Amino acid sequence: MSNASISTIYSRRESQARSYCRAFPVSFVRAQNATLHDSNGRDYTDFLAGCSSLNYGHNDPDMKAALIAHIAADGITHGLDMHTDAKAAFLEAFERLILTPRGMDHKFMFTGPTGTNAVEAAMKLARKTTGRDTIIAFTNGFHGMTLGALAATGNAGKRAGAGTALAGVVRMPYEGAMPGVDSLAMIRAMLENPSSGIDAPAAFLIEPVQGEGGLNAASAEFLKGLQALAKEHGALVIMDDIQAGIGRTGPFFSFEGMGLMPDLIPLAKSLSGMGLPMAGLLIRPDLDIWKPAEHNGTFRGNNHAFITARVALEKFWANPAFQRETEEKAAYLHDRLSAMAAHIPGATLKGRGMMQGLDVGCGDKAAAICAESFKRGLIIETSGAHDEVVKVLAPLTIPQAQFASGLDTLEAAILAQTHQSIAAE
Repeated sequence: MSNASISTIYSRRESQARSYCRAFPVSFVRAQNATLHDSNGRDYTDFLAGCSSLNYGHNDPDMKAALIAHIAADGITHGLDMHTDAKAAFLEAFERLILTPRGMDHKFMFTGPTGTNAVEAAMKLARKTTGRDTIIAFTNGFHGMTLGALAATGNAGKRAGAGTALAGVVRMPYEGAMPGVDSLAMIRAMLENPSSGIDAPAAFLIEPVQGEGGLNAASAEFLKGLQALAKEHGALVIMDDIQAGIGRTGPFFSFEGMGLMPDLIPLAKSLSGMGLPMAGLLIRPDLDIWKPAEHNGTFRGNNHAFITARVALEKFWANPAFQRETEEKAAYLHDRLSAMAAHIPGATLKGRGMMQGLDVGCGDKAAAICAESFKRGLIIETSGAHDEVVKVLAPLTIPQAQFASGLDTLEAAILAQTHQSIAAE
């Protein structure tokens, strides 16, 4: 079926909540690594990667082969939280390749299929272990769409969908959110002032790099200061690494090399390796005080995701080559975006690693650049409080030649939009 004929079923039957398909109104039928194919036979380079759910690209052949073999052998599909060979193999690989080399002794909690489940679990556990209610979150943060996580999310449009009051969270300025204001000093002053109106917090909830909030990247100094402040006040640090982690900024965790050891670390998106639903929460061992089934979820036992997640760990994290390649691509991306910024007055670079973009200062301008990119065969989206950041989230495995070509397309789209703006004036 053509793109036009297929689209009618969506307008007729799918909820108005649909979003990405409005920007990319075609029907996709196949994908390999960083390439999507639509029903009319056109190819697109993917600079969205399932919003960082496909860090290893579409349909990795080794993950696909392992999953097919598991299914063909009648392997367990859904296991709640029962013991299975697939779960054990994943946990052993995660311990061996991720936790032990980094000196981490965290427990792994299977929370449910999406990132918001992991964040909800972290917030609940922080409150349970500290006996406190308040969570301190940050401006421009995005943590999920269920009510607890949504309370910690800053975006007004997302919050409006709740239909009820969102409580239990106090907002503080992210590093650099308020020009001329030392955010960490402000937070310290508020916590030390008994008349500030802020109760002693259970936890600080922060993204080391804000994905939906505009690619704001916190410095090591800020995050270390926040960790010290949390310790002083008996609070925990929840480091939401759902979008920025799993190699997106270079190392497995986005906060590596900063002298940090978060108490709770929600993970999701690319955790399964292949875009299959899987989320988890890393818990400092002494905080793991859950009673059996006190927090659970029907789909926390997705064994198909355990299979592909294990293969991803063994294929990409058994030696440092993958991280080195990612860091090389990130440096290339930085150079290319720097050159593109010169075409747009006032444009600035945002983000870190393979999670970078251009703040073009205006949501309409960013949307026009993304729309022009799509016409030219590039899938790319915006982020930020006003959707003003053109955000590059290419698969980390994208071939260098295709990466360069995709960035050529983005630059051409920027130049086309810049010329149209000048002509309009």
